[in-house]
Amino acid sequence: MESKSYKKINEVLFVEKFENGLQVYFLPKRDFHKVYAVFTTNYGSIDNEFVPLTSTEMERVPDGIAHFLEHKLFEKEDGDVFQKFSMQGASSNAFTTFSKTSYLFHATSNVYENLKLLLDFVQTPYFTKESVDKEKGIIAQEIQMYQDDANWRLFFGLLQNLYPETSISIDIAGTVASIQEITADDLYKCYETFYHPSNMTLFVVGNFDENEMLHFIRENQAEKSFIQQKEILRSEINETSEVLSHREIEMEVVRPKFIFGQKGVDNLPECERELLKYKLSISAIGQLLFSHSSEHYLHLYEAGIIDDTFDEEFSLDRGFHFFSVSGDSENYHKAIQEVQRIFEHFDESPEFTEEKLALLKKRMLGKYFQSLNSLEFIANQFSQSLFGEITLFDLPEVIEELTLADVEKYGKAFLNPEYFTSFVILPRGDRK
Repeated sequence: MESKSYKKINEVLFVEKFENGLQVYFLPKRDFHKVYAVFTTNYGSIDNEFVPLTSTEMERVPDGIAHFLEHKLFEKEDGDVFQKFSMQGASSNAFTTFSKTSYLFHATSNVYENLKLLLDFVQTPYFTKESVDKEKGIIAQEIQMYQDDANWRLFFGLLQNLYPETSISIDIAGTVASIQEITADDLYKCYETFYHPSNMTLFVVGNFDENEMLHFIRENQAEKSFIQQKEILRSEINETSEVLSHREIEMEVVRPKFIFGQKGVDNLPECERELLKYKLSISAIGQLLFSHSSEHYLHLYEAGIIDDTFDEEFSLDRGFHFFSVSGDSENYHKAIQEVQRIFEHFDESPEFTEEKLALLKKRMLGKYFQSLNSLEFIANQFSQSLFGEITLFDLPEVIEELTLADVEKYGKAFLNPEYFTSFVILPRGDRK
């Protein structure tokens, strides 16, 4: 087992790759009572076109199947896995993103019993026609609930503008129509392709002994047999396709909601450390220009163009990346126009200075170190923010290295007004 020391945060991360391909990470923290474990597969909602393990041809599966599979893994022939965790004193959960699916538990007692349950239930699929058909109604209700959520619709409205007719633009849970097409055979096909240990990571953080933990997991995995996995072939998203420049819809909202976005069509750095620096650079531009302490925010706020719902975000995921700014505004045309203007000329902003970046880096580091007091934060963020060998724990060092020249270089590479878009949700009856 290898160990990696992170002096800035006074932590040691233990890493082991098992014979079956499973990558395991341990972060012992003896001064905590709890243990969190997160079992993650590199498979999410965008992976709906791929070459199945038993085939040589690219096949398409129904939208929403990764999320559907996540739900169904908790149901076994002998009962519900959630209840088993509960009986063993643990809380469990799972979530599906565009590119990953994670299963987790946290507990203060029966840690090894709960870890065995986590590994075994994820690695033992059980799907039947009856259970699949029953689940369709439950997930259809979940989809409908999100369709009535204006903020969710705003986010996916932006994605539909940025990535029209791609799997990114479709709700992670799919559509009410698409989930009706899912069969037990489809679930097994996806499971066998993407749930092989070589496509998965296990991260454990909290109060435990790393050698004991390693021995326990090794024994658990040795009891199971896995077919030799070939390289997974997935269809790629065409990031350079045109965007829809503007759309509006009506919903039951009190005030108009707007979102501005730009998708990235630039070539990302291949070096993992530089990729993290790239992500930090675009995030820094968003925070320098649009945080609630910036001159631009205060000017727009005082002019009544925006309110405190105003927010910015940069998302970088497998195969796609985009920047967005959103908020509520009666004067949404002006808000979008101003945001576009400020973003397009980011390097001319009075906020874009060495001094302002130094202050931002201090804030970022402060927030990061504070977050490390939460095992939940560490557990949830670790698997989601893996860049190959670069982990969540490399972040403070890369933040400190970040220069204004880096931010300008990557900002100019990312910036492309051809790929600007906006989406607005209006109160019913307000559409001109």
